[in-house]
Amino acid sequence: MAGASTGDGAAQSSGVKFATGGEGGGFVVYASAFVDAVKWANPKIGVKPLPTRGSLDNVPLLEAGTVDIGLVFGEMAQELFNPKSGTPTKLKVITVAYSSAGMFVVRADSRYRTIKDLVGRPVVWNGRGSGLALQGRYVMEGIGLDPEKDFEAIYTEQLVDGPVMILEGRASALWGAGNRWPGFVKIASDARGARFITPNDEQVTRIVDKYPFMRRISVPAARYPGQSDALLTVGSWSYVLARPNLDEALGYDLAAALHKAERIGNMFGVAESTAQNTLKALPRPDALHPGVERYFREAGLIK
Repeated sequence: MAGASTGDGAAQSSGVKFATGGEGGGFVVYASAFVDAVKWANPKIGVKPLPTRGSLDNVPLLEAGTVDIGLVFGEMAQELFNPKSGTPTKLKVITVAYSSAGMFVVRADSRYRTIKDLVGRPVVWNGRGSGLALQGRYVMEGIGLDPEKDFEAIYTEQLVDGPVMILEGRASALWGAGNRWPGFVKIASDARGARFITPNDEQVTRIVDKYPFMRRISVPAARYPGQSDALLTVGSWSYVLARPNLDEALGYDLAAALHKAERIGNMFGVAESTAQNTLKALPRPDALHPGVERYFREAGLIK
């Protein structure tokens, strides 16, 4: 078992600033569960969630040191840690949040059944520059399509706008991702029902071959109202990242709290935030926060 943190002062902090997301997004749901899990495991840490627009806000807030930890979508994290040019980010991984299974949703009474059917149609990609829109771009480019050129691209100011546009018939499809993503739940809960559109098997292979950080994800049946079959798609891991130079002791204490919740089984809402998943999904070998790494070593999770 890992030893006690050497930095009790960090653990006793009355306010770890946690940049989350906006109404209608999966980050807000996850953040609430994260705060509850950490509070249950170590009430001294005191995580304070701060509503934001999601990754689009969280990355600059973290880089500026305005917040301590924050949620960042997988594709955006990959670009930060493995940039095409320049140096990798100085942000560090505290834990994976959840795997974000990307797919389209349409109304069940529509004629759209494949991605090809949506070409030329109005599609909501959520906020311009958002993690969701970036994921949609990676997936579409992986099968030879361009979100801007091959669809009538719609970008929204708020996450809650997209589902309304689908329900009112102002858009044909909405791109989304995550575990019981609120936008999908809203559309699937409508009396007209929802249909989910994912890449086919050949397209999934093309996507993961082109972008190895993405992976095949099976969304179990009944995850959403009216979803009778499992859905095969692609996605990536979203992360809880730490600002540069976040105190090592605080990273240690956060890792210890999450691992305690994992061992005891008190992981409702953060079930994928395990030590094993975090180690498997690191965007680069040196991405782990030093305090988290120290805890993992002392706990025998890495050598």
